[in-house]
Amino acid sequence: MIKNQFLSEINSELEDLKNLGLYKSEYQIISSQSSEIEIIDEKSSKKMLNFCANNYLGLANNAHLIEVAKKSLDEYGLGAASVRFICGTFDIHKKFEKTLADFLGFEDVITFSSCFAANGAVFAALFDEKDAIISADLNHASLIDGIRLSKAQRYFFKFDDMSDLESKLKDAQGAKSRVIVTDGVFSMDGDIAKLNEICDLAEKYNSLVLVDDSHATGFIGENGRGTSELCKVEGRVDILTSTLGKALGGMGGGFIASKREIIEKLRNKARPYLFSNNALPVTASVGVEIIDMLKDSKNLIKKLADNTLYFRNKMNEAGFEIRPSSHPVVAVMFGDAILAGKIAKAMIEEEGIYVIAFSFPVVPKGEARIRVQISSAHEKEHLDKAIKSFIKVGKKFGVIK
Repeated sequence: MIKNQFLSEINSELEDLKNLGLYKSEYQIISSQSSEIEIIDEKSSKKMLNFCANNYLGLANNAHLIEVAKKSLDEYGLGAASVRFICGTFDIHKKFEKTLADFLGFEDVITFSSCFAANGAVFAALFDEKDAIISADLNHASLIDGIRLSKAQRYFFKFDDMSDLESKLKDAQGAKSRVIVTDGVFSMDGDIAKLNEICDLAEKYNSLVLVDDSHATGFIGENGRGTSELCKVEGRVDILTSTLGKALGGMGGGFIASKREIIEKLRNKARPYLFSNNALPVTASVGVEIIDMLKDSKNLIKKLADNTLYFRNKMNEAGFEIRPSSHPVVAVMFGDAILAGKIAKAMIEEEGIYVIAFSFPVVPKGEARIRVQISSAHEKEHLDKAIKSFIKVGKKFGVIK
């Protein structure tokens, strides 16, 4: 029967993934997301130091924000039970959108259920077959999938090769509109896009710039305004997409920031906005509070930067191959997927350090790594324990001497 054959092929594929070290398993967390978590497996529960969450500012279990969330739940309930244009727009949505737009230096913001949804909305709504999209080759999957939904012409450039980008811009000069699309931070390696050079080329060739800043919003740049602030190109990026599911509390939800008329068109044309529920009211309430916190103090941003520098320096001194960057995503390279998986398993089961191996198709073949993610919630003793454990396990597997 077709059904049996279909299932048999899937089971065979899953076995191949396991044999190649590419199978993605999941641990269950039974505590709040923090620097210290508790997980369960088939045998028992274990306490861990968490080094793989996107909880950059350590706000996912912030006591004050939890109280804000509880108050919002009492006021607005669990959710909208509607899309925005019908009866799903709450006053807190509009307040949050204005607060976020002001913080980031844009005219307006539109929110979505996730940044994946935002990236799935923006290209089909704004660009057609007469336009051209010039995309960095290492862009996030959500950008890739969103671009596929547009009828625009597609060009791809090596993310850090500006001569390649310029060549593609020359090829696309016949298009009505051109937009350069890049991650602000390429999250597998922690590489930061060359936004100053990208904006220079955009202006030279009369093109728009779209940046997905999911791994930067809230903590990169002196005030946490992201890669545009870090690269000193604020006001030169035309469209910004990002998430609320990482540094900004980790609750989920995404957004697009841009000129007022672009946002207005998205409210009328973006399919994930028109046909799916939006970010929860409680998410918007917490988001407003987080932006106010970032305006009041840079302490969390500074602590994250200090933690990141300390961890990177110590891991380099230990002899590990670390992708160079200043970002709190620290790619510890092992190459072989099976080896990376074994090291991650040993870190979890023997050392109590929760890290995950990344392998194909999440990263290119032969570039398997453990992506360590540093947080403001980490204290120096947490960092030292993780470094000591990496050294112990690295020696065990012959990665370092």
